[in-house]
Amino acid sequence: MPANRYDTIGVAPLIKDVEFDALLADKAFDANWIIEEMEKRGTKIVISQRRNRLKPLDIDREMYKWRHLIENYFQKLKEFKRTAMRACKTDTSFAAMIYLCAGVINSK
Repeated sequence: MPANRYDTIGVAPLIKDVEFDALLADKAFDANWIIEEMEKRGTKIVISQRRNRLKPLDIDREMYKWRHLIENYFQKLKEFKRTAMRACKTDTSFAAMIYLCAGVINSK
């Protein structure tokens, strides 16, 4: 059932051949294979950790605060969910709606 899939299922194809300096993520992405991949790449890891992690990661607390800003932005985008859902018949129209909503949010 699609709703029971873990968030980490789609990470590998998303990060393949993409260079970035840091990975800011929540507890859903606290997986050993993701952390190992980021360490191999030399990427800074800023992931909220699960309580049962045997070896807690040393993360940049100041950079972790940036995650809150990103989460707030996605919450603002979700305010336009009704409009976005009506325009998502194609990938292009959905992307256009996201750009339009982001423009409205940034103009406030």
